[in-house]
Order: sequence, then structure tokens, then C-alpha cells
Amino acid sequence: MLTLRIERDPRADRPGAPAEHARLVDALRAARPFGHPVLRVETLETHISTVLLAGEFAYKLKKPVDLGFVDFTTLEKRRQCCEDEVRLNRRTAPQLYLGVVPIVGSVDRPVLAGGGEPIEYAVKMRRFAPNATFDALPILPHQIDALAALVAAFHRSVPVAAPGSDYGTPAQIRMAALDNFRQSRMHVDERAGAAALARLEAWTQREFERLTPTFEERLRRGFVRECHGDLHLGNVALIDGRPVPFDCIEFSAPLRWIDVINEVAFTVMDLMAHGDRNLALRFLNAYLEETGDYEGVAVLRFYLVYRAMVRAKVAAIQRRRQSFERYLRLAEELSARRSDPGLVITCGLSGSGKTTFARALAGSLGAVHIRSDVERKRMHGIHAGARAQTAIGTGIYTLQATAATYERLTRLARSVLLGGFPVIVDATFLRRSERQTFRDLARRIGARFVIARCEAPLPALRARLLAREGEHDASDATPAVLERQLTNREGFMPAEAEAAVTCDTLDRRKVAQALVDVENRLAA
Repeated sequence: MLTLRIERDPRADRPGAPAEHARLVDALRAARPFGHPVLRVETLETHISTVLLAGEFAYKLKKPVDLGFVDFTTLEKRRQCCEDEVRLNRRTAPQLYLGVVPIVGSVDRPVLAGGGEPIEYAVKMRRFAPNATFDALPILPHQIDALAALVAAFHRSVPVAAPGSDYGTPAQIRMAALDNFRQSRMHVDERAGAAALARLEAWTQREFERLTPTFEERLRRGFVRECHGDLHLGNVALIDGRPVPFDCIEFSAPLRWIDVINEVAFTVMDLMAHGDRNLALRFLNAYLEETGDYEGVAVLRFYLVYRAMVRAKVAAIQRRRQSFERYLRLAEELSARRSDPGLVITCGLSGSGKTTFARALAGSLGAVHIRSDVERKRMHGIHAGARAQTAIGTGIYTLQATAATYERLTRLARSVLLGGFPVIVDATFLRRSERQTFRDLARRIGARFVIARCEAPLPALRARLLAREGEHDASDATPAVLERQLTNREGFMPAEAEAAVTCDTLDRRKVAQALVDVENRLAA
């Protein structure tokens, strides 16, 4: 049963209780004291807010509730949270958040922005189409790419948790994760999902203990930042063709100051919950390619389950049993960590379609895709889309630079595999020693190993590389580079040939068959 701890103001005209909040909302709908044309007023309800849709604007009032993770039981707390909501959401949606409006008068005769002592506060927002959020739209791949780039840029811009702060500590992580189970049990029948809740809580405890050193290291390395905190699909709108995150966590600093991978996990999980697993992996891979935070995959599964339980908890509070059970099932599915995730490396000349094939394979496998061209440039402080402007065998393409790139790829692939996710390493892998390094990595970790050998006729390779010269692609390969590769590539040994799936990337049917063949090799 939901328990409310409510402020009882001695003056009867103060909306300090749920009934008075409802009266105030009804009075605002009836009086329409907004100061702009309004034909009708609609309301939207969440477990913590009431939103009045009035003409071109929306007015969001905090409910006087205490749900444990949020406490709006006093007017001062509601005022502060309104101000925080505007300040924090202007980081990603300045065009939507217009300011905080005081409500004066009385509960039954309210006035907006008038003189007198405020009885309540509202966040004034510019409205957008109700079906413009990502949970209501057919999301397109380029929109997911744009969202990933935006989130990555946002994470680079926000403050990092100061050393010694309480944010992002293992104790905070554990408390937030276990609160999901405690609060879920408060609001659902004991029999509803009891066994699943017990299993997931035990799994969360075990994973927390296993990952505690990693949580500490990520806090120390600056991955805990002042994030959005609530980045599910319903909190991203498509406005003027661009994704706009809104409605961040303003009421709880610990729920906002989190690991960036915790933030990313919410979007990934919610895409999965909406049946868009390919887009979920596309978002994850686009974000990781932007940031290079592949080590964060080590804690991704923990946060995916945590985020599914956040949604289950909210569904429980709102008495939406089917939704509660759906997110509970997803949490159980996400907690199933494979002991033998797959390691796939590509192999092929420049222009042979390795990256296109790897991206398609990542979606079908649920794999993390690491691209050598991007990581090589990241190591040298060059943006992925910028041309390196160096001659063959010089600058970032010396033998030493190439060896360092493959060392980084090995380290990143190991992190992903230890996180329980399959990984695709996208590079030319024209030397046997490079291929053998990853074969050895797979054997040490116990991962299944496949070489995806991408091929195309030489005229097609040359044409692709010439066409690419005017594009902002991470690859700097030219026809001259291709000629050098033809001279230096090393053929497969018998054991390598057995591990290989060959694909003619000019033939769509063969590409489709190769994708199936790789999946079957990893599942065997």
C-alpha cells in the first residue's frame, strides 16, 4: 500500500495534500488563468506530477507526495524542484523550458504569476506534438545515430563528480539498485512476480559484489557525471527533425550523478523493451564509437537490469501490473550472461565492405562493434571523420602506430567479452600475427572465434576507395594503400581457414547467408 507523508499547512487554502492538489488542478482547468488563448485544458498524470496542457504551453505541478525516492511534501521542496527542473533541463532542451511560474490566490481561485504569496509553483514549458516522443514514433536509424551523438556530447560537457563526493560510490549504486526491489514489493501483491523479484535481487547482490572494484575505478576515472538520469524513450522528443531529451531527474542528485553507462543503459534497455533490439545495439555502438568507453561495457549488464527494474518499480507504483511483469521478464532476460560470448574479427582489403558487414552483424548478434580506423585516430587525438593527411607508412600509419592500435583493440575486446557481450573487431587483419593474437584471446576467455573474411573484385575495391575520398569517413585508405595491401597481405593457415566465413560483399544474398553462417558458428 502506498504511504504518503504529507505536509498539513494550517491554512486551508494551501494545496498541501493530494485532495487539495486535485482541487487546485480542477480550478486551473476551469478558470484558465494563463494569460494566453486557451480553448481547452487537458491534463496528464504521472506518479509525481500533474501536467496541464493549455494552448501552446504546458504547466507542470509537483504532487505533494513522498515515495521514498522523491519527497515533494512541502511547498519549499516543490519550489526548489521546479527551479532545478528548469535549470537542468535547459542543458538539453532550452527551447522547451521557459521558467517557473508562481500560483497565487487560493486553491479554488488560483491566479498565475500574480501578486501575493505563492500557494504553489508550476514549470512552464512550450508544448510539442503528443506523438513526437521516441516511444510513440517509428524511430529511424539516423535518428538513433543523432541521439547517440547528442548524448555523447552532453556527457562530455557536464560536470564530473568531485573526488570524495558521495555520488557514484558503490554504496550509492547498491542502495539505488536494491531500493527497486523494496519499493516494488510495497506496491504489488506479494504473489505477483515474487520468485522473479527474489532471483533478480540475489543476482543484483552477486553482480554488485563482483563489480565493486570496477565501480570504484570508474568513479576514480571520472565516468560519474551530472547526467540526465531518466533517459528512456518517453523523455526524448523529435522536434524540428532533431532528438531533444527532456524531463531529467531534478528531484534527486544521487539519481542524476551517475555513471554515464548507467545513463546509456536506460535508452538501450527501453529500445529493447519496445522491440527494437537492432536499434538498441545501434545506439550503444554509436555512443561507444563517439566516446571510446568500451571498458564501460563491463558494467553495462548490471545497469541494464537496474534500469528494467526502475521501469518495473514505476509500473508497480502506478498499479500497471502487465507493464510491471513485462519489465520484470526483460530484467530476467538481461541478467542471463553468456559464459562463452563470441569474438568475431573481420579480414579483408580496404574497401571490401568490412564495416558495413560488421554493423549488420552487430545488430543480429547483439554485439559490440569496435572499429580500428576510429580507435587509431582516437589514440592520436584526431576526430574519426577528419583525414589524417599522412603518407603511407608515416604518421599514424607507421608499423609502431599500427601495433599500438591492435594492442588497444585487443584490450577493448577483452573488456567487452568479460562483460558477457559478443564483440566484433573491425580491421583489415591482413597479417597472421594480428589474427593469432585475437584467436589466443578467445581461447583464454573461452569465447567462440570466427573470422569474417570480406571480399570483392579489385575494380569494385578501387571504385569504392575513390568514391570515399570526398566523404567524412574514418578510413583514410586510398587506391595506393590498396596496392600496398595486395603486396603485403598474408594468406590463411589451415586452422584459420576452418574458423573463417567468407562473404562476397557485392552479392546481397551471399551477405545474408554469411550473416547466418557467422551466427550459427557462434551458436554451435
